Amino acid sequence: MPNAKILESKKVIVDALTDKIQNATSAVFVDYKGITVAQDTELRNQFRAANVEYAVVKNTLTRFAANKAGYNQFDELLNGTTSMASTTDDPIAPARVICEFSKKNKNVIKIKGGMVEGKVLSVDELMSFGELPSKNALVAQVLGTFLAPISSLAVVLNQILEQKGGAPAEEAAEA
Repeated sequence: MPNAKILESKKVIVDALTDKIQNATSAVFVDYKGITVAQDTELRNQFRAANVEYAVVKNTLTRFAANKAGYNQFDELLNGTTSMASTTDDPIAPARVICEFSKKNKNVIKIKGGMVEGKVLSVDELMSFGELPSKNALVAQVLGTFLAPISSLAVVLNQILEQKGGAPAEEAAEA
């Protein structure tokens, strides 16, 4: 029979993992077998920059936490070397960082599976998320699209003004 202190410490770990999984906008499980210390350090730095928590996890404790959080689909994923990348911010950040790192480092790490905003996704679906630009880049693209017609209109109106012999924009601003 295991020691009561050990059981209690494991319950605390399971509760913490359950909270992390429930509160995360996304969580991705990764097989990190074969990664070097230098590569791991680089990967952790990229996760920190993207505001993603990354940790090596124990399969059994993570399985209990995932089941407690309502994700029974992770049972078959949680074997071998497993780490978890999770975030409460940009939901595609963990998958994107892992995909970029994996391409750059000849597939040293592999995605096992994960979830995004409560939906369990396959490896292929997570890899496709990795191809998307960040949330901020997408917002910038949308805003750029909204701004383009207004900028074009301003340029056209300025050219019409100059053709009619009116004051150029700089002279009008000085006056």
